[in-house]
Amino acid sequence: MSIYILSAPSGAGKTTVSNEFLSKVNTIKRVITVTTRKPREGEENNKDYIFISKESFLKKIQEGAFLEYAEVYGNLYGTPKDQVESNESQGIDSLLVIDVQGARSIRNIYTDCISIFLLPPSIEALLDRMKKRGSEDENLELRIKKVKEEICALSEFDYVIVNDNIKTCVEELITIYKASKLTTKEFLKNPRVVDPQMMSIFKA
Repeated sequence: MSIYILSAPSGAGKTTVSNEFLSKVNTIKRVITVTTRKPREGEENNKDYIFISKESFLKKIQEGAFLEYAEVYGNLYGTPKDQVESNESQGIDSLLVIDVQGARSIRNIYTDCISIFLLPPSIEALLDRMKKRGSEDENLELRIKKVKEEICALSEFDYVIVNDNIKTCVEELITIYKASKLTTKEFLKNPRVVDPQMMSIFKA
């Protein structure tokens, strides 16, 4: 099974895009990030994020529960190892919706993972979305600086999608997912050939 990473600057729409994508593809499951930050309006525990206390998060670090974790704007975020292992045991791919920093850590562990960067259509559109998150105004300058740093990391990813239209963006993400299943590496892992003679050649 494969690991897929979807990264984007904060406010670029990665949650919306990933939810639409997952509603159309049933062979991949999102790994829900654990965080110590407070839920935003409309967010649900165990669906958007797993919200826990800082004390519980630190305990999980000691237990080795995360593939990667980091502090972002004073809050802790981590990718739970058990969800990825559970998906693998069920023959399901894993989608990690994480930031650039987390993506770098995951690529060090899963060197053959597929990484996709979601680029906002413009800085103005991104800043507008960020400013609407009134509870985070105190971090706005810091967030703008981080956005620019994350956009500079675009070349580290395998694919780039511009999120100027949700429907088109999701269609392109589905295209990437389908194409990734047609690589030689994937074929050799799961040959789709029924002819016995052909199979014997691959196994020789």
